[in-house]
Amino acid sequence: METDALVRDFYARTAAREWRRLVKSPFHRLELETTLRFLERHLPPSGLVLDAGGAPGRYTIELARRGYEVVLLDLTPENLALARRRIARAGVRRRVRDVVEGSICDLSRYPDRTFDAVVCLGGPISHVDGAERRRGALGELARVARPGAPLFVSAMGRLAVLSESPRYWPRVIGATELFAECWRTGDDRVWCGTSYAHFFLPEELVDLVRAAGVEVVECVGLEGLGSHSIAEVGRLARRDPVAWRNWLEMHAALCTHPGVFATSQHMLIVGRAPV
Repeated sequence: METDALVRDFYARTAAREWRRLVKSPFHRLELETTLRFLERHLPPSGLVLDAGGAPGRYTIELARRGYEVVLLDLTPENLALARRRIARAGVRRRVRDVVEGSICDLSRYPDRTFDAVVCLGGPISHVDGAERRRGALGELARVARPGAPLFVSAMGRLAVLSESPRYWPRVIGATELFAECWRTGDDRVWCGTSYAHFFLPEELVDLVRAAGVEVVECVGLEGLGSHSIAEVGRLARRDPVAWRNWLEMHAALCTHPGVFATSQHMLIVGRAPV
């Protein structure tokens, strides 16, 4: 697929930026720390985990530190090269069973029911072009999970992108055909100027996961109500520790509210593979 090449080229140029993305600000740490909290809640005590579309390995390292055996798969060689260096630096290489180039659309190298858990985090499914290919990717993720194993899938949210567009991308709104395709279909074929992304409606993501036979256990808005106050969230965290602690308490309580899930920048579904 042409869009796969565009995505690969984009992340080839931005591997280091992607490594920093989840820790570069208090706002961005919301995605990381909320995801880790739900991983800890639903993962089995031990086992083999597939980090599918795992980019430079941020979650691979976190899982390995928690004692899991991990296979990291990603589309982009530059991401994987950086991941190998970071894994070695973190001292968890013995727990990372493999670092392999591949697509979440084709996991045929792995037999059915190989993994005790499967994670697909940060939005790799948002870079798969076409509804049929996205269904195929979810089917593959479910196929390689053991019966009843937890499956974690996050995607970029359409409603968040649209609500933020007057502030950040007013020129896109003025590009009539481009903006219409984005809000009507979720497709952005010039994502970040050169690549491709699909932004999901919440019900669309839920339906996609269920179509793979996966039971939906929890739906989580990873940045939650902070999704539309990026700079303000950062200032709150830096300037007022008490207020920030109170905000995080609120976020933890409300991030699974349907409205918060629907409007978050990244939406996470925690599922259970078919039995």
